[in-house]
Amino acid sequence: MFKKKACVKKENNLETLASCFRHLTEQELAFLDDRKTRVTYRKGETLFKQGAFAPHVLFVCSGLVKIYLETGRGKQVNIQLAVKGSYIAFSTLFDKKTYPYSAQTLTDANLCMIEKEALKKLIFQNSELATQLLTRNSNNENRYLTIIENLSYKQMRGKLASALLYLSSEHFKEADPLAQLTRKDIADFATITVESTVKFLKEFEKDGLINLQGKRIGITDREQLMMLNQRG
Repeated sequence: MFKKKACVKKENNLETLASCFRHLTEQELAFLDDRKTRVTYRKGETLFKQGAFAPHVLFVCSGLVKIYLETGRGKQVNIQLAVKGSYIAFSTLFDKKTYPYSAQTLTDANLCMIEKEALKKLIFQNSELATQLLTRNSNNENRYLTIIENLSYKQMRGKLASALLYLSSEHFKEADPLAQLTRKDIADFATITVESTVKFLKEFEKDGLINLQGKRIGITDREQLMMLNQRG
C-alpha cells in the first residue's frame, strides 16, 4: 500500500506517492499504480516544453525542478520551483491539452508521471482526494499573484528581495535552491537583468542583508529583506 511519505519506497508493489493518497482504497491505489511511471532525470534535463502535448501530471519524488515561461527571443521568466512532494502541470488536468510552461531539473531528480485521465477519474470518485489536491494547487495561485505584483509595481531592488525570500523560504529548506541556482536563474526569478542582479546582490551584502560566498547566497537579515519587498 501507499504510505504517507512521498514516492520513496515500495510496499506490496505499490510505490508511495504522497499523503493525500492515504484516503484511497486498495483498489484505487492499484488502479493508480498501474497508470504511473517513475522516471529518473539528470541535472539540466528538460522534463517538458511549453506548448507540448500534456498527457501526464508529474509528481516530484526527489530533486529540484525549475518551472518557467518562455517569453520569446530566448528570454524566460522563472515562475516556480518544484521540490519533493510537489505536483507539476496539475493545471492541465481539466482544460488544457498542452503544457503552459516548461520544466527543467536543477539537480538529479526522480519523478512519477501519472496519466491525467486516471487521476481525473479518482478525483471525481473520491472527494477527499479532490480536496487534498485542490488545496495543494491553490498555493500556486498565490505564487502567480506575487509574480504579477512584482512585474506591475515593484522596483528592481524589491523584485530581487521578493525572489530571494521565495527561494529561501522554509518550503525549500531541504533542497537549498540558493546553492543550486545561477545568477541568471535568480535574475529570471526576479524578472530583472543578470547585470542588475549581480549589482544589487553586492549592495544587499554591503547593507548586511545577505552573505555572498562565491556562488552561494546566505540570508542574514530576513526582516530587512521583507521590508524591502513590501516597499517594492
